[in-house]
Amino acid sequence: MFRFTFDAIGTAWEIETPSPLEMSARRRILERIERFDVTYSRFRSDSLVSQIASSAEGGCFTFPKDAIALFDLYDRLHACTEGAVDPLVGRDLELLGYDRSYSLTPDVARLRSHAVSRPRWAKDIRREGATLAMGCPLVIDVGAAGKGYLVDIVAGILREEGFTSFLVDGSGDLLHAGDDALRIGLEHPFDAGLAIGVAHLKDRALCASAVNRRAWGDGLHHVIDGRTGTPVRDVVATWVVADNAATADGLATALFFVSADRLAHGFRFSWVRMFADGRAEISADFDGELFT
Repeated sequence: MFRFTFDAIGTAWEIETPSPLEMSARRRILERIERFDVTYSRFRSDSLVSQIASSAEGGCFTFPKDAIALFDLYDRLHACTEGAVDPLVGRDLELLGYDRSYSLTPDVARLRSHAVSRPRWAKDIRREGATLAMGCPLVIDVGAAGKGYLVDIVAGILREEGFTSFLVDGSGDLLHAGDDALRIGLEHPFDAGLAIGVAHLKDRALCASAVNRRAWGDGLHHVIDGRTGTPVRDVVATWVVADNAATADGLATALFFVSADRLAHGFRFSWVRMFADGRAEISADFDGELFT
């Protein structure tokens, strides 16, 4: 296999293909990721979401047409988790210290004030397709499903370039195509040198989420409950296999808040979940195993 490695949206990427990617295909991938970043990154001042956050009184903002599928997914995740998965947690993350300057210092006073009028995706956003309307500036963060969504976009480019066998690895968000299954270790959330089990991945996506990723203080990390604005405590890691990476990524976040049974009514997936006390659960249809 040939590898194309690069850094994008603040993390490492690797694409494996049976033959080398032409330079035109590489440029196409990087340019498409750049367009995604300039739309959704709250860490760059020229992005669309930064324009929304800095608007004086909110307004009406139109995203690229392919945002419709991402927003549709968020609608479903928001409903299934009763608001726990919410792309309006961006302001909570900023006030907790995960801001554009990476201050990593919580603003306790402003957190208390923000808690009184915390916005909700279902209440404070009016959506018409790819257009969002709001009555005040809001900080959008699509981290719960956005990277998986971008993995799907990159995979789509590879298919258009004629590849039927490949692996897209967006820093642990994986999408595999081909006849040969991969054996993937499930990294222990508190010891990167250990695995709690393995997954066998073939022609599907595997995404993971853990509280040790993007963590910056005592109990502070990126998995935020949209209902409270606080980091989750009970669940520490999740893994989901689904038909596409956006769904797997979003469900890996949702499993921090609700049971798999609750999500199974609207999604097709298999899963593993680990709790803070060391317990782990695995779905009966998960293609893999947990180590005892």
